[in-house]
Amino acid sequence: MTFPLRIGTRRSKLALAQSGMIQRAIGRALNVPEAEIETAVPLVEIVTTGDRIQDRRLLEVGGKALFTKEIEEALLAGRIDIAIHSMKDVPAEQPEGLCIAAIPEREDARDAFISRDFDSFDALPFGARLGTASLRRQAQALALRPDLKVEMLRGNIDTRLRRAADGDFDAILLAVSGMTRLGVTDPIREKLSLDAFLPAPGQGALAIQTRAADIDADWVAALNHPETALCIAAERGAMTALEGSCRTAVGAYARIEQDTLHLTTEMLSPDGSARWRRVGDLFQPTEADARALGQRLGGEVHASAGDQEVDPATLDG
Repeated sequence: MTFPLRIGTRRSKLALAQSGMIQRAIGRALNVPEAEIETAVPLVEIVTTGDRIQDRRLLEVGGKALFTKEIEEALLAGRIDIAIHSMKDVPAEQPEGLCIAAIPEREDARDAFISRDFDSFDALPFGARLGTASLRRQAQALALRPDLKVEMLRGNIDTRLRRAADGDFDAILLAVSGMTRLGVTDPIREKLSLDAFLPAPGQGALAIQTRAADIDADWVAALNHPETALCIAAERGAMTALEGSCRTAVGAYARIEQDTLHLTTEMLSPDGSARWRRVGDLFQPTEADARALGQRLGGEVHASAGDQEVDPATLDG
């Protein structure tokens, strides 16, 4: 093993927290003394296009790949050796020469309900203002409560929490996993149902990306969590079939119980008025089996739903 192993990361507080977790895990897997980990496995901060654009929905300016593009370019160019992404930000197809080498154990995949004045989603008054930039969350919220006024909310977690605390919105929705990794779980009023708010494919999981030639690196097996990797394979299979992006309201969530993988996937119309869902199971699947299940169920949903892609020009904000 040649040091340093350079980790590319976005500069957001959450990205740095997540990359720091992986930095320490890689260092320990390679028996690097604690005091030397930051030198042996340094973090290289990279500002992405997605970080620079804060006033528009991602679907208006190129989709979630804007959070990974510059980091992947640095990886291909050899300026870094490892990239850490939130799995839900990783496009379905990997650039040529790169791979997802490991997927650590998943954090809580649920969405968090945050509000200054209301204890739960169901307690929101008629016509309440809900802040989110996620088309999925918008559609799922409107499926339950078509009276809600959904308004765009971008920015880092601190910014969004501050705006919720200031009363700019009656409530906002965030990922439980990000708040947990940042240690800011006190504002969570409710962890929303995995059924009503089916997560984005890969939500709560991290992707450790390397060059394809490095997929058998010494630390990879130590960081990969096989059960999580199986679930993510199923969810990303569904995402591929559903053409999941910021332009479509898509959810997928897999779990394993008693050696059986259970997958639920869905697509919604942007206004929440229609919802198409499929559920399937596999006993002791391989990753290829799990991916194939996701692709099959996603294909069935897509055939039922048709094209639900949103035209950015039709969106407010």
